[in-house]
Amino acid sequence: MKNQYFGDINDYLKYALLRAFVSEGLSVGVFWMLTPNDDRADGVKTAYLQNAHRWRGLDPDLFDCLAEAVASCRHISWASDVRCLPSARFFSEMVPRDRVTRESWLIRGLNELRETDIVFFDPDNGVEVKSTPLGRSGSDRYVFWPEIKETWVRGHSLLLFQHFAHENRADHIRRLMVRLRALAPEASIVPIMTVYVLFLLVAQERHASAALRATVRIVAASNGPFEMGPT
Repeated sequence: MKNQYFGDINDYLKYALLRAFVSEGLSVGVFWMLTPNDDRADGVKTAYLQNAHRWRGLDPDLFDCLAEAVASCRHISWASDVRCLPSARFFSEMVPRDRVTRESWLIRGLNELRETDIVFFDPDNGVEVKSTPLGRSGSDRYVFWPEIKETWVRGHSLLLFQHFAHENRADHIRRLMVRLRALAPEASIVPIMTVYVLFLLVAQERHASAALRATVRIVAASNGPFEMGPT
């Protein structure tokens, strides 16, 4: 996550999904996985804000909050606004690039979010790839499998942000699902697709019913932007 991305279409959908979880009584922790701003144009997907007729109905309060943020100052601090995620907990330390520092960073973050039901990991890209191992330049843009495992064994459900890879989307989802099932065989795992990105819900048994109700409801209410993938 970068501050320059705040308020784009992916943010609108991710916060709408998290708000759906909250409405079902689940507490949310946001593990920002924050990285420095750069000169890339990845966060310019804000045209949806000019089409309120199409988009505002999904979550009017959230839409208005993000429109105000994009028009003024794009920064993650807006996420605590009463119209966004006022009841969530946040961990916003920048992602370290070296392995040792990153281990302690993860523990600090999980300790900060320890009282939450669902931890949302929000990396720039998604789950680790073989070409960028932990500690290499660019590894701060990924969440790594041991970090997912540590969060799961602490009793949290997870929501993972994932850009689609340059491969068949069904194959990409299937590959991630296989790995998640091996990591958390007792989990309810649901891929939630949008045009640009994928969200992976990995629910503990005690959270599964509420999380699935929230997911089904937001998919239906979105009238298109969200789609549940094969499980």
